[in-house]
Amino acid sequence: MGVLLLVSLALLLLGVSVGSTGFESVLNMQRDPQAMQIIWEIRLPRTAGAWLAGALLGLAGAVAQGLFRNPLADPYLLGSASGAALGVALAMALFGVSPLATHWVARIGLTGAAFIGAVAAVLLTLLLAKGVQHTLRLLLAGVIVGVVLGAFGSLILLLTPDIMQAMQAFMLGSTAFVGWAACAVMAVVFAVCLLAAWMMSHVLDGLALGEATAQSLGLKLPQMRAALVAVLALATGTAVAQTGLIAFVGLAAPHLVRSVIKTTHGRLIVLASLTGAVLLTAADILARGVIAPQELPVGVLTAVLGGGYLLWLMHRSSGRGGGV
Repeated sequence: MGVLLLVSLALLLLGVSVGSTGFESVLNMQRDPQAMQIIWEIRLPRTAGAWLAGALLGLAGAVAQGLFRNPLADPYLLGSASGAALGVALAMALFGVSPLATHWVARIGLTGAAFIGAVAAVLLTLLLAKGVQHTLRLLLAGVIVGVVLGAFGSLILLLTPDIMQAMQAFMLGSTAFVGWAACAVMAVVFAVCLLAAWMMSHVLDGLALGEATAQSLGLKLPQMRAALVAVLALATGTAVAQTGLIAFVGLAAPHLVRSVIKTTHGRLIVLASLTGAVLLTAADILARGVIAPQELPVGVLTAVLGGGYLLWLMHRSSGRGGGV
């Protein structure tokens, strides 16, 4: 944990030094008000926002994999990604259609639309699955909701092609528009979700032994599952609302932790959160610096790096005769 915190601090310092104006802004910030503004109002909140979004996704990934007892589970498994994308697409398509629609879209903003869409998708999944009693039914309902809402989102894009470029930025993920207000929201949600997930980590430990064993230990599985799903939805919805759809961070972070140490879910949740934060912050810095002054979408980098890592991990595990 100490190593991850030190790496996070180093990345925070590096993040404020990378941008279109280069390292000169850091050197001149004491005597140049514009350089100071670039550091404090753009680079620092963006870097902190990337860390917090990565921490939320890492936490959600650890909860999802423990809850579904599936190493391939990721934070978007309950349809939250498709719901968020549909919410943003609807908001963009409705803006300017009528004064009332424009008023409400302006009030909630794209961030609010994404969050509402993500939470609504999870609620729809729970409705179709008839609660959280059956894990397999919940998993299948999440897949179905994701496919159906994704289709509706694609239909909206076909009917309103002028929003396609803006939607592409959301689908590929970006931390470019994260400010201090967004950082504050993510920090509060992360603190709440981390505390709640850590307090319920013994339930995930019990589920890892099988549902029958967990019930024999006296765990109230329906209520605990519902609470864990709420944590998963809140963490994922908050991250997606602020940074768009960023792939593989929530999936890869718990795997990275488990490949280094074997531990209980209480410690895994904390370490996966820090690992996700480090992964997304590092990817965001690379996205800003690889082809500076232009930027790569951070979601593209996380997909390439995270997907490459998981493929390597699968190859190594198959060579040893094991699973992922």
